[in-house]
Amino acid sequence: MTTGFGANPSPWRDQIPWYTRLLLAVLLFAFDAGCRFDLIRRLLLLLDLKSPPSSAKGVTSFDVTVDPSRNLWFRLYIPSSYSSPASTLPLLFYFHGGGFVAFAANSITYDNLCRRLARDLQAVVISVNYGLAPDHRYPCQYDEGLVVLKFIDARKYAVLPSSTDLNRCFIAGDSAGGNIAHHVTLRACDHVFEKVKIIGLVAIQPFFGGEERTESELRLTGAPILNTRRTDWMWRSFLPKGSGRDHEAAHVSGDIRAVKFPATVVFVGGFDPLQDWQRRYCEGLRKSGKEVELVEYPDAIHSFCFFPKFPHFGNAIAKLKEFIQKQSAASK
Repeated sequence: MTTGFGANPSPWRDQIPWYTRLLLAVLLFAFDAGCRFDLIRRLLLLLDLKSPPSSAKGVTSFDVTVDPSRNLWFRLYIPSSYSSPASTLPLLFYFHGGGFVAFAANSITYDNLCRRLARDLQAVVISVNYGLAPDHRYPCQYDEGLVVLKFIDARKYAVLPSSTDLNRCFIAGDSAGGNIAHHVTLRACDHVFEKVKIIGLVAIQPFFGGEERTESELRLTGAPILNTRRTDWMWRSFLPKGSGRDHEAAHVSGDIRAVKFPATVVFVGGFDPLQDWQRRYCEGLRKSGKEVELVEYPDAIHSFCFFPKFPHFGNAIAKLKEFIQKQSAASK
């Protein structure tokens, strides 16, 4: 079966250092073993390298407990300096990726990413540490996301710097985190907040799916990071037992006409097997009369935001900053 990479079978390989490609191959081999054996999966979770809170790279971070009974907490990132003491900072709620089964808010990869977002976007960032499947299945992650929003709404500036503008809140996430960001945003639309105002959704290669095998899933069987065998296992681990991939958590059409949904930006990669589902999501939002922007990177693999040296990484940060500025101005 063709991989769909065409005459140049791996243009993305030349854009990622060889040592990163080697590490990626080892990690994916270990992940596949974890899909087969639960003991290996739990060992991999223990081996996931964590980063402690710190004041580094122009950003200060610390951890905040929301609900100790379920180990729900978030890591807060605050830029060390910003334009002027009188200026205010938008708030970005971030949900990490990992197919619902891997990583944490303090994983080194996501700590580096959220630190970069806080510094470059000049925003306060809340990285939510939600429960992982299969120990915590649907709808746990969506419930916990909404709990964190309510926590911030109730405590306001008890945990946030006074410069935080709660009228300029955004919900964001990549991969499975993009899925969670969508569903948490939907739930937030049905909740009346006192202070928190969600004005934008950022879905970076959101993890959507269905029983159907799309053209991109069939074509990109040799793409890195994801294939249908891995995504099928992730869905089985996350969805209620006995549910298929057409479950509403996975099969997200974007058809939400009756919901007052915020402006949305969706990032799509040309070497991501999930791209067809992501484009359908954008089409559904448009047909529902919602404001949505599609940003495409033809050479980007799934989870390209893992790789700061990837050519599109800097552009994606700039696009995100532009989106935040645009929605902030429109909300005034």
